[in-house]
Amino acid sequence: MQVRAVLVDAARISIEKGSKSFTLASKLFDHQTRERAWLLYAWCRKCDDIADGQEHGGALSNEGDPGARLATIRTLTRQAYDELPTGDPAFDAFGLVARECKIPFHYAADLIEGFALDAEGWRPQTQDDLLRYCYHVAGVVGKMMALVMGVAPDDAATLGHANDLGLAFQLANIARDVREDAEAGRCYLPQEWLDAGQSNAAIAQRLAALAARYEASARIGARALPFRSRWAVLAAAGIYAGIAREVARRGAHAWDTRVVTSKSAKLGWVVRAFGQAVVSR
Repeated sequence: MQVRAVLVDAARISIEKGSKSFTLASKLFDHQTRERAWLLYAWCRKCDDIADGQEHGGALSNEGDPGARLATIRTLTRQAYDELPTGDPAFDAFGLVARECKIPFHYAADLIEGFALDAEGWRPQTQDDLLRYCYHVAGVVGKMMALVMGVAPDDAATLGHANDLGLAFQLANIARDVREDAEAGRCYLPQEWLDAGQSNAAIAQRLAALAARYEASARIGARALPFRSRWAVLAAAGIYAGIAREVARRGAHAWDTRVVTSKSAKLGWVVRAFGQAVVSR
């Protein structure tokens, strides 16, 4: 129990440093689900940081061998899953939450495959390629979070909606970060879109429309969750949907400055999501 408390506290610090939006949404969970969400986040954040040579989502670094960083992620994740100490609280946190929530290892492997795509300098050629990437880096996290929230491993429908929530989040991130990704030598816009000569405004609209489609699916799936988990999911969906909508509203100027969500706007979504959670039950 003492070891668990240490891992939970380290995970709480990680999410507070890494994401104000997820920190806020996690506070809506019941105590047990909140702690497990922190544990899962800590591992995801650490894997992402190792893969990109960054610290809690900071500036990307091209230093070091991407293949070696990827090998480290795979080795420590496997050790943690096999209940072996790793010496890293974030990986030990994953081992703990995987045991408590019966997260299958292939979900972890699917997420790591997303990091591998980035390490290879991969770029999507089609919209389907883009969505496949979004599954690997976010959709599968949605499925793991569904297990954390108590969804049965064989509930394919609810897990599918959870995957769609992850897709919506990642599409919003991609829409917001087009300029930053380009400066880091990355591009997640399908080549077929670029070849068609679409304007920046059209691309912003298309990404936002895709995000909205998957957000709508996620909202349907939220009905199957316990009240507090439903509230948290709907709040997070609203916050991230706001990012995609603002990118679309700005059109060609979407990337002049980074789209951010104010604290008051986030709190507004928390209040609105409470009502939505009550009605959608």
